[in-house]
Amino acid sequence: MRGVYHLGKNHCRFEAWVPHPAVFRVRVFSVMRHPLKRFYGRGDLHFVTFSCYRRQPLLGTRRARDRFVKILDQVRTRHAFRLIGYVVMPEHVHLLISEPPKGRPSKVLQVLKQKVSAALRKRTRKSPAGQMSLAFAENPANEKHFWQRRFHDFNVWSAKKLKEKLEYMHGNPVTRKLVLHPKDWPWSSFSFYAKGEKGLICIDPIEDRKERIERADAKRNATPAP
Repeated sequence: MRGVYHLGKNHCRFEAWVPHPAVFRVRVFSVMRHPLKRFYGRGDLHFVTFSCYRRQPLLGTRRARDRFVKILDQVRTRHAFRLIGYVVMPEHVHLLISEPPKGRPSKVLQVLKQKVSAALRKRTRKSPAGQMSLAFAENPANEKHFWQRRFHDFNVWSAKKLKEKLEYMHGNPVTRKLVLHPKDWPWSSFSFYAKGEKGLICIDPIEDRKERIERADAKRNATPAP
């Protein structure tokens, strides 16, 4: 299925693949999904947002964002969660992920943030002039903290919400006037949904998730043998 994104005041339009509504079953819960609460174990995806300390642009260089994406791929491989979408901005990050087989998304984010902080705060070797230089222009090594402590977690349980979050992430660099079109910001999953390209990191296809949901439904509906 194909859809159209509408971005900014000029209504920048572009064709991009969006998942068919059949991929997700709409689920209704009696408990309100408050953004500050954590709801796990329901098979939902999680749209998480976390920011650099005091919203400083500590991810403001290409090199810093490239390093973040590389570490994200390493953490994803080790903890086996599914990466459905992402965008890395100069001062914050959005991820759309599944729950890992073991543990919770909060633990995954803790590991990711610790590894990124350690990597980007690390000082480089001495320069030929004998002076110590820092790896990135933002000078994160001089900061006491790299990340804000808390993160925002929103459960994504329907195709409508999935499409909404993907559009929001991919349009973020355009809204912030960093680029004119999402394709010009390589630190996001836009290229996968628009062109089917890998980009800087592999994105897990939605179809695999649909198959798991169907298998889980079949198992729940199966009647036990007499």
